[in-house]
Amino acid sequence: MLLGIDLGTSSVKAAVMDEDGTVKQVASAAYPVESTVPGWAETDPDAWWLATRKAVSSLDRMHRRRIAAIGLAGQMHGLVLAREDGHAVRRAILWADSRSRHELDRYRRLSPHLRRVLANAPATGMAGPTLLWIKHHESSRYKDARWALQPKDWLRLKLTSEVYSEPTDASATLLYDFVQDAWSLDVLKELDIRSSLLPEIVASHQMAGLLRDGAAQELGLDDGLPVAAGAADTAASLVGHGLLKPGKVLLTIGTGAQLTSVRTQFRPDPTMRTDLYRTVEKGKWYSMAAILNAGLALDWVRRLFQVDWDALYRSALQAPPGAGGVVFLPLVVGERTPRSDSKAKACWSGIGLHHGREHLLRAALEGVAFALRGAMERLEAVGVSASELHLAGGGTVDQPWRQLLADVLGKRLMAVIGPGGAARGAALLAGLAAGLYKSPKDMATLGLRYEQVAEPGPAANEYSSLYQRHESAHRP
Repeated sequence: MLLGIDLGTSSVKAAVMDEDGTVKQVASAAYPVESTVPGWAETDPDAWWLATRKAVSSLDRMHRRRIAAIGLAGQMHGLVLAREDGHAVRRAILWADSRSRHELDRYRRLSPHLRRVLANAPATGMAGPTLLWIKHHESSRYKDARWALQPKDWLRLKLTSEVYSEPTDASATLLYDFVQDAWSLDVLKELDIRSSLLPEIVASHQMAGLLRDGAAQELGLDDGLPVAAGAADTAASLVGHGLLKPGKVLLTIGTGAQLTSVRTQFRPDPTMRTDLYRTVEKGKWYSMAAILNAGLALDWVRRLFQVDWDALYRSALQAPPGAGGVVFLPLVVGERTPRSDSKAKACWSGIGLHHGREHLLRAALEGVAFALRGAMERLEAVGVSASELHLAGGGTVDQPWRQLLADVLGKRLMAVIGPGGAARGAALLAGLAAGLYKSPKDMATLGLRYEQVAEPGPAANEYSSLYQRHESAHRP
């Protein structure tokens, strides 16, 4: 059996998978995202480790005894500064953090050549700008650090005492040269960032260490198990859903949301409104249109109204399309797609005395769906088109919400039967590292079956008009 660990923004998932690709058990454990200063988003890495221990050790003992290899996936863009022994020198700064706004100006002053090799627009929450912020504002911590790591790479260090990165996460740091397929030493020199902070890059499916004895005891596993380098959660989700070729689009909704599709040609978006990152396979990339305010915004609304998730989703049935004229802009943190905005704030508009809680809740759902439609349009503008979307993530399982998404996006929605996602992708990469599979092609469709779960209904035409109204609310 294989173990895949997905270190998400607010929880970790551990999935045990048979060699035939069937996920046998999934366990999870949560941890908080802290915002001690407006615009900040941090988590103590020790909380990640405690949650990982809880999730893995709660798996069935018989499953744990049969595990042959471990693979990792994790939230993208975040930064962990660590000492030589792996101890974090401060809380991790996450992708939703917007403190590095001023550091983006330093990126914009890079030469046209260096901006081209980065292939993506500078954005807050990415590791490069965040590292610059720490260098300028917390210089002692910057000097104390031996490593600047991605979240899942820090977790692997905790598991193995070995330090590596891999292309899918490295390519999303704004410190990566897409032409050379390596860290950009020229960008690091221009930004005056110590290149020694960044670990060696190995392939996602490569073995990147063995499970050390102390970690094995805490997790209830055998020591010496091979641990694969793993992948960023979005790239791992593409693997976990068998989407390794162009032509299909994966819609993932969790704390954030992403629309992604594999490309076999390196073609950065000339408008820089979508991102392009490495897949787990050399010579392949994926285009991504991401919004930061998906589950993050809906969870904020849910807590504000003191309702559970079921009640939030049921509001889609209790108010009409358009929420009686109420419009919600889901901007609890700065946004990247469909338009970059680090200062806008969440708000409702169009509220009257005749509106109730159900209208505001439905407006929140519609606001996120409209943002996803804007992201989809950006993806289509770079040549990615599909009549159906494959679903992933915990934010895609409620049926009324699925129907609302199908109506707003105008696409058929397909869901994998049984557990999939980044944890499954991590487990498959573990299988490659252990030699159970010969190539990504061998594992592309192992144990996967899809079914249609929603298609555009009678409200789809109405939502096309409502989307235009929502877009107008964004304009100054």
